[in-house]
Amino acid sequence: MSLVTVTDSARDYLAQLIEKQDVEGMGVRIFVTQPGTKNAETCLAYCPPNEVVPTDERIDLQRFPLYIDHNSVPFLEEAFVDYSKDQMGGQLTIKAPNAKVPKVDENAPLADRINYTLATEINPGLAAHGGDVSLVEIVEESVAVLRFGGGCQGCSAVSLTLKQGVERTLMERVPEITAVRDVTDHSVKDNAYYQ
Repeated sequence: MSLVTVTDSARDYLAQLIEKQDVEGMGVRIFVTQPGTKNAETCLAYCPPNEVVPTDERIDLQRFPLYIDHNSVPFLEEAFVDYSKDQMGGQLTIKAPNAKVPKVDENAPLADRINYTLATEINPGLAAHGGDVSLVEIVEESVAVLRFGGGCQGCSAVSLTLKQGVERTLMERVPEITAVRDVTDHSVKDNAYYQ
């Protein structure tokens, strides 16, 4: 049982697309963006030989190689790529039932668990306000240093949001964290004057 199933029709369709690229040894890469979150998307892209990554899993599909992004492997179990012809020409479909399933457990590294909580629980809420938050580093073994971006930068409510929402959620989900700090300088409200 291979990790990713590519039907014959999908393989033939992809092989035709690859031939049009006219690049020797061209393959296809499959990967998941924002894996393990509800925003996960499974993508296919051309992969010329110079873009192959040593950690990629390689599946030989006879007419071309399929490269599976190493970090996406757990999320692509039971993935299914199919191509069906229709009146409009045809439709390539990718079903990846595990793409949105979290693969981070309590044994995962601290940074992975923090990033996962940010991606799945905190950033979707901040996105409504045009903001996002990312992990910069972990200091003193248990202090998460975060950077607020987008609409959160220079927002006077950010200390409130940070202290109340983000810190509380992170410390509930990742109990090892003792504090949350913010590296963004919120004193600069508008960079436009300094250019």
